[in-house]
Amino acid sequence: MSASRRSGTTDELGPDEPERESSDGSDLLAALLDGMDAALCAFDADAVVTHWNREAERILGWTAAEAVGRQGFAGWAVRGADAAEVEERLMSAMDASGRQVNEFALLTKDGGRVLVRTQSAAVRGPDGKPAGVYCAFSEVHTQIDLERSIALSEALLEDASWGVVLVDADLRPAVVNAHAAKAFGTGRTSVLGRPLGELLSQGVEELESALTHVLAQGAPPAPAEIWVSVREPEGDRRRCWRCGFVRLASPLAEEPVPLGVGWMFQDVTEVRQSEQESSLVRFRAQQLHRAARAAAECEDPAEAVTVHLDFALAGFADHALIDRVADRVADRAADGGSGDVGDAESVGRAHLVRIAATPSGVPGPSRLAGQAGLPVRYDQGHPALRCVERAGSVRADAGAVPAEEARAWAVSRQWPADAAHALCTVLRSRGRTLGAVTFLRGAGRNAFERPDAMYAEEVAHRIATALDLLGAAGRQE
Repeated sequence: MSASRRSGTTDELGPDEPERESSDGSDLLAALLDGMDAALCAFDADAVVTHWNREAERILGWTAAEAVGRQGFAGWAVRGADAAEVEERLMSAMDASGRQVNEFALLTKDGGRVLVRTQSAAVRGPDGKPAGVYCAFSEVHTQIDLERSIALSEALLEDASWGVVLVDADLRPAVVNAHAAKAFGTGRTSVLGRPLGELLSQGVEELESALTHVLAQGAPPAPAEIWVSVREPEGDRRRCWRCGFVRLASPLAEEPVPLGVGWMFQDVTEVRQSEQESSLVRFRAQQLHRAARAAAECEDPAEAVTVHLDFALAGFADHALIDRVADRVADRAADGGSGDVGDAESVGRAHLVRIAATPSGVPGPSRLAGQAGLPVRYDQGHPALRCVERAGSVRADAGAVPAEEARAWAVSRQWPADAAHALCTVLRSRGRTLGAVTFLRGAGRNAFERPDAMYAEEVAHRIATALDLLGAAGRQE
């Protein structure tokens, strides 16, 4: 408990009635000083210590009973060589306006040295004249730590190159830095207090689950990568965020009181997409190599065609169809025609025969078809016909339509009903157009893109080589 120097004077009440008011006021002052987090001491006009609280006792080790009544810090709390300078700097606050800040070294009771930062100001008496000095001090490293914490917080919220979001216990953003606001595609203030589901269309459940876990269990041992879709006026934007989490608790409470979660994230979409693309290229190259080895062991060229088709489907498409130019058109090309079947006589009448297809609705290898040689009933302008006309690739999509319309779109093109994205690639060998291979994906998958077309062209080249061998064998027979 802190102590203070009492004046020792009595009032007119006599010895039988103690100074109850004066004593109570002094005790209240001592209690207030002891309850403060800062180290506090006070000096009268003669530089004698009049007050000394518990925090000052904790820092220096001197109790209030040992400190109160001493003349300055000389001989006990500072080195003798520094005593005069320290006392002068402290007591100069009596003649100054406002607070004065100083830094100097004090001695602990066990002989150690502590660098402190003091804030001192004059204490005025009833007549308004300086009657002493009060001094608040703290260890410099504590003050520096506080300043660093504040500087770090400001830097994270203003200058950090990754997103920083303070999420409250209701899982709503309470503080958002500039980088995070930009990642959300909105302003810093417009994000505050909004549910995460209003900011993200996908990945919300995974993110909220992570935040809830951190509130209950603490920070995870490693960052987590979460794929999200950010809501934007022009449409959802798919991003991959590498996230770190820390649980925030009040430093002022005796028991940890959760304030929320500090969520930090960095956009690694480009890196992950590049890694996925590289992995996809490697996988497709391996599939082509495996298909070539398997096809080389097939005695029947028709079986080699289906082998190439089955290997190409893995991870690439849901269905595949191979349509071959009708024999009479191919024969005309072999006899000296153009071979591109681009005239109205050949292509305009849909002379494409289905020779192989993957089973629709059930798993299994591709099956040979078209023994009867009947042409497929493709309407004019069908993607497969256009592919043969152009001798190149053609992409087609059902678009963002209801499921029934997408089903009708696929059925009208003689494709499985669950198809929503198509890629038709021409089959050519030795300068001759042999037909087209069509790859199909369902509505739950992405549309075909340019890298997919490049892969399909490589597969088509291998299938066309096998078809050429098949046609040569047929002509010999």
